[in-house]
Amino acid sequence: MRTILAFSTVTVTLFCADVLHSLPYSHFQSRKHNGVKADPQFTEKYFSQTVDHFNFNSMGNGSFNQRYLITDKYWKKGYGPIFFYTGNEGDIWEFALNSGFITELAAQQGALVIFAEHRYYGTSLPFGNDSFNIPQIGLLTVEQALADYAIMITELKLQLGATDSPVVVFGGSYGGMLSVYMRLKYPNIVAGALAASAPILSTAGLGDSRQFFRDVTADFASVASECRDAVRQAFHQLKELAEQQDYSRIQSEFALCKPPSSAQDIHQLNGLLRNGFTLMAMLDYPYSTHFMGNMPANPVQVACKTMLGGSNLLANLRDTAGIVYNSTGLLTCFDLYSLYVECADPTGCGLGFNSQAWDYQACTEIELCYESNNVTDMFPPMPFTEREREVYCSKRWAVVPRPGWLKIQFWADALSTASNIIFSNGDLDPWANGGVRKSLSSSLVAINISEGAHHLDLRASNEADPVSVIKARKREAELITQWVEMERRRSQKFS
Repeated sequence: MRTILAFSTVTVTLFCADVLHSLPYSHFQSRKHNGVKADPQFTEKYFSQTVDHFNFNSMGNGSFNQRYLITDKYWKKGYGPIFFYTGNEGDIWEFALNSGFITELAAQQGALVIFAEHRYYGTSLPFGNDSFNIPQIGLLTVEQALADYAIMITELKLQLGATDSPVVVFGGSYGGMLSVYMRLKYPNIVAGALAASAPILSTAGLGDSRQFFRDVTADFASVASECRDAVRQAFHQLKELAEQQDYSRIQSEFALCKPPSSAQDIHQLNGLLRNGFTLMAMLDYPYSTHFMGNMPANPVQVACKTMLGGSNLLANLRDTAGIVYNSTGLLTCFDLYSLYVECADPTGCGLGFNSQAWDYQACTEIELCYESNNVTDMFPPMPFTEREREVYCSKRWAVVPRPGWLKIQFWADALSTASNIIFSNGDLDPWANGGVRKSLSSSLVAINISEGAHHLDLRASNEADPVSVIKARKREAELITQWVEMERRRSQKFS
């Protein structure tokens, strides 16, 4: 997912003399005002966190250092609310630097802001470099992460003299799911939740396995149906070359560092290319960004212009992938197995330690059995069934997934008794239709952003913002103000 889903840039050792013809470097220059402040004024701190909240004998009942970022720049000390970001699958700085709406809202409402890092991500590793070994990895669960946040909020409120400060949680993507779950699991601690682009239904096994890549395809088709058709035809040409085992031609056309030599290599190439389109659809913002890699403004439009830019569809497909994988223009070839790692999340796990953590979560509680089929989408048929997930996860992590667990544990579509949750989604985001798109009550509010990509509303205000996201943020601010006041009245009534 991510990502759900976090993609990171890597340095690749290059052995290929062929030049990778990607878009000119000028496409990727940042705007002067790209919505990310150079000095976010956060202080990085560490919280002594319990390793296992649910077993008093486990792992020596130890603790680990959990990282969090904090700013009291706007806080009306002891009175103003606490805005708490429920960190997701990556380095917490990445989310803090790309969620400027939260600090903007804090300035309006006099709030303390905390961004908490998820266990097993970034530097919050319970067992250091051994965290991804078996059995240590077994303490990476949604439930443990939520308990981390509940303990952190409770103790920091005491330390900071903020026991009367209402808490509102925020999150995007998987972090948005966690915000929903915090409100469901710990309503005694959390007064409300803003869940941006949170696919709480699809990740609980509900919905259509074809939905995600169908919606990625729809983003490109909305620019031009010819764009979708060109992508589909390019993949068909690649398939024909693979069937002929013309591996040298494939290496040449796609500027691969090494020639493919097997069906597995072609599968890997298809996955890498599909992942590139996924990221461009997710991050289709109206300005350039540096989140999960570098993206130009309106990357889907840029991609379609590239796909339709010449008669050589394979070269166009290569150059379109270069928007994601060669944003600097410095790579001279694609290294198939270092730029993209296949995992239990068909939408991509990213790279490095963070990708291992997300892979484990996708093998246990979080269901991501999405497929492309070349009928409802423009990609090669690449199924990922429950059985295939089970086989992969058993081999990789020695675990058997538990389909349906999130639905039992965190309610999924049975939310009628919940309250004070905003479900925001952008129509451009392929994750959107895996979440809540219709309001369920006056306090379970769906906000749909017609020109929004993946949690655009959490990003800082930008001169290129569409009117739809400006209106969405205004509505979110109004609801959060109401929640804070309601919590104050409730606390006063029972004090």
